[in-house]
Amino acid sequence: MDDLNPDQMDWLVLNLVPGLGPRLTTALLEKFKTPRGIFVAPLEQIASIPHMGFKIASKLKESFKTVNAMQELNLMKQHGVQGVSIDQNDYPHWLHLIHDPPPYLYYKGLLNPRDENSIAIVGSRGCTDYGKKISRKLSAGLARAGWTIVSGLARGIDASAHQGALDAGGRTIAVLAGGLSKIYPPEHTDLAREVAKAGALITESHMLQEPLPGMFPARNRIISGYSKAVLLIEAAEKSGALLTAVHASEQGKIVMAVPGAVDSPASSGTNSLIRKGAILVRNVEDILEELKSIPQLPAPDRNVKEEKIETQTILFPPDLEGLELEIWKNLQQESLYLDQFAQKFNLPVQQIASALMMMEMKKIVKRMPGNRFQLS
Repeated sequence: MDDLNPDQMDWLVLNLVPGLGPRLTTALLEKFKTPRGIFVAPLEQIASIPHMGFKIASKLKESFKTVNAMQELNLMKQHGVQGVSIDQNDYPHWLHLIHDPPPYLYYKGLLNPRDENSIAIVGSRGCTDYGKKISRKLSAGLARAGWTIVSGLARGIDASAHQGALDAGGRTIAVLAGGLSKIYPPEHTDLAREVAKAGALITESHMLQEPLPGMFPARNRIISGYSKAVLLIEAAEKSGALLTAVHASEQGKIVMAVPGAVDSPASSGTNSLIRKGAILVRNVEDILEELKSIPQLPAPDRNVKEEKIETQTILFPPDLEGLELEIWKNLQQESLYLDQFAQKFNLPVQQIASALMMMEMKKIVKRMPGNRFQLS
């Protein structure tokens, strides 16, 4: 890669500061506009950022001087990795729309505008042969139809999804939790190489970052954020893949699931999602039909946190937006049936059911007999 210009070097420095995640980085950028503006800001102004304080601000100011950006840049060159900051035109614009977008992305391969037509396929690492076969088949069919397949390069369903796209000669994106200097899991090093040739490997983690367990949920928000829809195949009741479905619902994306045997623990989570309203998928045609027919709500104004209703101030739950937020506001007055929501919002029942399912998983609403819903 070419040497970075000073502005991009500043972004790299900012990304390498220990303990500075997307939320605090965004807050700093909102006040100081650029990484350089953050670096030269007085300690008192940095400490005034919400949830910051003088102790954290002092550590940040020291870290700005000590992080080794040149070492990181050399590692990126060694491994053929590029970087893109959130202020650049090449940054995937659909990631701008999610909560806590990664301020800086590392990638190996090619970011392509056609990836706006992407679908995520995720599921269990300990999947069955049935799950692998279905994942590979659906992925190949979607790739042939021009869709980019997004997944997490994990064992099981993820790997099969990537392989299906490769089999069909399509594009595929792998979003990793750790850095790109060492692929995880290691047995997928060859697969990662093929994915980079046919699409891209992407992460928000610095080059030497190990993929710690707590980083995978954050990784999942990028998988769903990169995609117009999320398809789950063989997820158990407590599978991490279900978190991707939750992120997708929060982002206003379509949630779909492939059914499995009713007595299979590997499919207990996906079967439960379908029962709660996720769109049941039998084949590629089902997926393409849903992608074509289900409208999306406009992106919400993330700066609006309260609204006056009949002289009362209603504080919105912090994790709700879009359709879920509208449902929550309507349930403030009375319990409602599923078809009543569909009539109120003039949206397909499947889309309403998907949002209600995610709100039920987050224990915001509870389902009553006859598909009537009320706040928990």
